[in-house]
Amino acid sequence: MPESNRELLLTAAREAFAAEGTLASLRDVARRAGVGIGTLYRHFPTREALLEAVLDRRFAELRERAEELLGAPPQEALLTWLTEVAAGARTYLGLPQSIMAALADEGSALHASCMTMRAAGETLLTRAQRAGAVRGDLTIFEVISLVLGVAWAAQQPGGTEDLLPRLLSTAMHGMTTPARSPG
Repeated sequence: MPESNRELLLTAAREAFAAEGTLASLRDVARRAGVGIGTLYRHFPTREALLEAVLDRRFAELRERAEELLGAPPQEALLTWLTEVAAGARTYLGLPQSIMAALADEGSALHASCMTMRAAGETLLTRAQRAGAVRGDLTIFEVISLVLGVAWAAQQPGGTEDLLPRLLSTAMHGMTTPARSPG
């Protein structure tokens, strides 16, 4: 049985996003899938809808992973999950920016998936805060912003393979240091 147009488009989108980033030409995605641009838009009316479909499985895995990590020590669980978020966000050039934009835009097709992932991370953050392992003044938005910034930095020219874990380690150190009082 031949692959459906939807599956062909998702495969082509993964290839195009891997090669050119999340701003890859949608015409190129359609061409790679062997369908017309109208077919792409019938299945995915916006770039965000296509990106959401490509990322849906990954976001579900991150939500499940957060639940699995509830049995680990709180700080370790949070760092493990944040490392997996950063590694996933680094998959496609431009993905950290797309996720940040979707978190802020309730009308984005990607918004609901990002918010569900955010809620999973909030559970881990709150748990680490209650254990005294992480600063209590941090919000999940700040932590995800930091992690996506780290993922973005790791995508830049000159980024080495060890840059992502080094930056995450530095960020985690900052999250575990008590907030300093002004003055």
